[in-house]
Parts: sequence; C-alpha cells; structure tokens
Amino acid sequence: MTRHSIRTAAWLGALCAGAALAALKAAWAAPAATAAPATSAIAATAATAATVAASTTSAPDVPALLKAADRYRAGAEALQVETEVTVTNRDGTPDKKRRYTVFAQAERRSLVLMRSPAEAGQKVLMLGDEFWLLLPGSQRPLRITPSQKLLGDASTGDIATLSWASDYTGTLVGEEPCTGTGEAKPRPCLHLTLQAARRSSSYQRIELWIGRERHEPVRAELYVQSDKLAKLAHFVMDKPVSPARVDEMVLVDRLGSHKETRVRYVSRQPKAVPEAWLNPMFLARNPALE
Repeated sequence: MTRHSIRTAAWLGALCAGAALAALKAAWAAPAATAAPATSAIAATAATAATVAASTTSAPDVPALLKAADRYRAGAEALQVETEVTVTNRDGTPDKKRRYTVFAQAERRSLVLMRSPAEAGQKVLMLGDEFWLLLPGSQRPLRITPSQKLLGDASTGDIATLSWASDYTGTLVGEEPCTGTGEAKPRPCLHLTLQAARRSSSYQRIELWIGRERHEPVRAELYVQSDKLAKLAHFVMDKPVSPARVDEMVLVDRLGSHKETRVRYVSRQPKAVPEAWLNPMFLARNPALE
C-alpha cells in the first residue's frame, strides 16, 4: 500500500469514528430533550392547581355567611315569633309600645297579626314581593310597600322579614374591628356590603358587620333608595358567650326624629300556618283566624 493510500484510509477511519461519536451523543441527548417538555408541563399543572386551590380557599362564600347570620334571627323555615316593638323619644322618654305575632313561612311568605288594642284586627301579609294591609271591617286588601312604617322606625319589612340571604346579594369588604351592644372593647368582625336583589327589599343597601368566628349579626347601617343613611341597627344576642339567637334589634333613626325603636323577639316556636291564611282575599273575608 502506498503512503497516499494509508493516509486516505486513516482519514476515512477518523471520519467514521467522529460520525459515530456524534450519533452516540445525539442519542444520549434525545431523552433529556424529550423529558424537558414533560417536566415543564408537570410544573405548569402543579402551579395552576396551586393557584386554583389558593383562590378557592381564599374566596369568601358570602351567601353562606348570610345564611349563618339569618339563623340567629329566624332559626326555622316555618316560625311563629311573638314580637314587641317599643319606641323611645330622642330625650329618652317612652313613646309607644305594640305587640305583633309574626308567622314567617317558607318561600318569603309572612303574616303579621297586630295584637295591641290600638291596632286590633289589622294584619299585614307578605307574599314574595307583594305586601297587603288588611283592616277590620274592610273586604278589600290594600297594597302597601315594605318600607311603610308600622311603628316608630320599624317598617313592615323589618317586622315581616327575617332573611338577608334571600333578599340581598353581598360582597365581603374585609375584616374589621366592631363593637356590639354593651361591649367595652372591639372584637374581630367581617364587614359585608349588601345590595337589594328584589324590588320588595326594605333597603337598597346594607352595610353589615357579623362576628368573625360565629357569624352572628352585630350591627348594620341601613340605606334607602337615594343612598341616604336611614337607620342604624344593633343586634342584642341572648348571651355574650356562644350566642344562639338575636333577642332584640335596636333601630335608631338617622333621617329626622332620631327616635330609638326596639324590636324584641319575645318567643319563637315552629309553626306552619294553613295555606288559606296566606291568601289576601281569604283574610279579608275571614278576619278571625284563631
């Protein structure tokens, strides 16, 4: 073999060896390149799941908060509530006192019987968004509004309805300190803004503070259609530790008289009334129910 042939064979051998080495390196690198996108996809999925979980756990369930607060005022779907309303003048002198029997039923239906001698025989019927006043001696029910006054600053809606969850939509403003009736120092509360969801809602907007731990209502600011502050409300619980129900709602007028109206829930008991009692024409023709 000539020197030229030997050099050519050596060059060809080196070339083949280099190609083989390059091919081997490519084969080694291929799994790593394939695995990289898979690893990135797993990481992205985990990050998305973490984000969803974080948003789920941090998002407040406002309807559940309102239902929890409602349970302190109502407590049952069909209920009879004996109610006493007392009005006090701005100077602290007593004004009036009245008694009502409220039959709060399912599907936003309520019947209010007026028990005091000055109002004897009068009734208020609420069926969803409709309100009627029934007067003794009249066979014609009169349509009224939920904001119409019954006594002092207690409106028809204040007495006949015991639910925020069905009448309002809400958002959580945040956690704030608030003070309940008779409390010396603030405690942690959740501040909710409620907007009327029905035309029959007593107020256009409510700023509501509930306890952070048990979600009992503490106080509220009640705004009318013009977005003026109409009343301040405070809720008196049955006991300061582990409260079970609202015993009293205190309303203070902010538009004119500045009178204080106390709505005291004297007693509650489960009670489903006959369907006929929830018919305005039946009530007009049958004034004596009991």
